[in-house]
Amino acid sequence: QVRLVESGGGWVQAGGSLRLSCLASGRTFSAYGMGWSRQAPGKEREFVASISWNGGSTYYADSVKGRFTISRDNAKNTVFLQMNSLKPEDTAVYSCNCEQLGYWGQGTQVTVSS
Repeated sequence: QVRLVESGGGWVQAGGSLRLSCLASGRTFSAYGMGWSRQAPGKEREFVASISWNGGSTYYADSVKGRFTISRDNAKNTVFLQMNSLKPEDTAVYSCNCEQLGYWGQGTQVTVSS
């Protein structure tokens, strides 16, 4: 069974940092791009960041550029999202995904208080 399982979410004060992890199991994703998206209550899901199969290219939403960093460790089948200078508007459920293959994780809650 293929699964993407996120971890690392939690509660943090504005200006703080969190590091999310996404562990893939059931198959290897090392040949595919991976990404993170988020969904806040009452809002549409939005793109946060993506990374190419080898980590050579990364893309970010304007709202997180300069604050978030996506990375991956293909040997561990894991994708990371380092989030710094967090703002209350970053509060959402964060999910990792492999859009090419159509896999999505359940998500991890991130809450940033002002």
